[in-house]
Amino acid sequence: MAKNIFGDELEPCSTDPMTGFYRNGCCETGESDAGVHVVCAEMTEEFLLFSRERGNDLSTPRPEYLFPGLKPGDRWCLCAMRWEEARVAGYAPPVVPEATHIGALEFCDEEDLLAHRV
Repeated sequence: MAKNIFGDELEPCSTDPMTGFYRNGCCETGESDAGVHVVCAEMTEEFLLFSRERGNDLSTPRPEYLFPGLKPGDRWCLCAMRWEEARVAGYAPPVVPEATHIGALEFCDEEDLLAHRV
């Protein structure tokens, strides 16, 4: 059973759009998840622009990857390192800690995650 940053059972992040490295709605991770997609975040326009400027366009639909494109308000499992990069730059989107995998704590401080709580 996957755990969240509180050590409790990991809650789902989003099923509409369907998120997670394994596209099961949860921010679970494993050896094949090189990006460590473990931070459940609620998208903002500022973060989506920031991510696009960094070469990861999350707004544009990519049907070939079954990716609908994200809009503000959508919840998505972000790479922990991208969330931390956005936080340092002042663009971190709000976090759903109950749906954020405990593995995020290897890259992000719990205090920072909670300071950006939805």
